[in-house]
Amino acid sequence: MFNAGNIEDARRIFITTGYSDGLTRVGNYYMEKNRSLDALKLYYLAHNERNSAKIYEDIAKVISTVIKDD
Repeated sequence: MFNAGNIEDARRIFITTGYSDGLTRVGNYYMEKNRSLDALKLYYLAHNERNSAKIYEDIAKVISTVIKDD
């Protein structure tokens, strides 16, 4: 399904089965579409710390900026 472009159905199947490689692929697809929070969820479910670390860093930067502005 993923290779055929049916990303959402593939995502549901990967979540249900816990297929970490598939979850990472869909997460990468979401990152390309600037959907980083959706990607983070899938990276978390896939136990992919390497890819999720970058998103955590970006979130920390945003929070830091908000705190500094107050």
